[in-house]
Amino acid sequence: MVLEHIFPEDWLERKGMYSFILGAVYSIVGIFIASILFPGDPALVAVAITSLLLLPELYKIFDMEERQESIEQKITFGELWKDDVGLVRIYIFLFLGILLVYAIGTMFMPTMQTNNLFREQLEIRYGQGFSGQATSASFFSGELFWELLTNNFLVLIACFILALLTGDGAIFLITWNASVWGTIFGLTAKGAAAFSGSHPLYYFGLIMLVVFPHMITEALSYFLAAISGSVISKDVILEEFASDRFFEVFGFNLYLLIGGLLFLVLGALIETFVLEHVGIYREIITMSMASAGLG
Repeated sequence: MVLEHIFPEDWLERKGMYSFILGAVYSIVGIFIASILFPGDPALVAVAITSLLLLPELYKIFDMEERQESIEQKITFGELWKDDVGLVRIYIFLFLGILLVYAIGTMFMPTMQTNNLFREQLEIRYGQGFSGQATSASFFSGELFWELLTNNFLVLIACFILALLTGDGAIFLITWNASVWGTIFGLTAKGAAAFSGSHPLYYFGLIMLVVFPHMITEALSYFLAAISGSVISKDVILEEFASDRFFEVFGFNLYLLIGGLLFLVLGALIETFVLEHVGIYREIITMSMASAGLG
């Protein structure tokens, strides 16, 4: 697309706001195209189109990382991590841009239109589908932590395998999770506002204050898994097999994956605490469910 050529190629890596704008704009474009071409069920198609639009930029960034690493005389964990911090930031801002578009769309579009455009995302709220957990009224139980951890672990492994096999294929699952969380948080805020007579943005702000710590921690685990799989897929294959450089790059990216697993556990612990002990969040969910006739 034209947007990716407006700024220098390294802006996506250096400017977080550009990544945010790119995620938001491509999400809007994806939703718009999917709603025209597949009006009957555009939800997954919109995610796929958004992912396809983002792929050229991600290819460009990973190619930049490969060129940079190839000219380094000696690879150290410090240098590799410094290179990958920029990639993590890109994923974070892309993720937040996509999430915000879906949240705003869910809050302010008519209910019938929302139910059609975001049908697949909305089904996650009622326990169907495949995604990192965002929120669910049925999860207030002693088994909460293990249910969250098990489900999110499957998402992490899927991100790693997709990235390993395709290079950048994990962007589809990352986009999917951002769309699911944005839709569910937006719907929850909209329902709570309808129940209480307040503005949806007020409740959306409260929800984001509560969920942001565990949401971004969990998302980081997916990003690290995606980066690990992508770099192993591209960089390690380019290195001489069994060379010192090969083992350094391969070992570092396994450490990235282990780091992702640690973030996953931490995110599940924080989310368990929030769901079981933060009363305002439970109250917002209860109001939203009551508004929808599910309480």
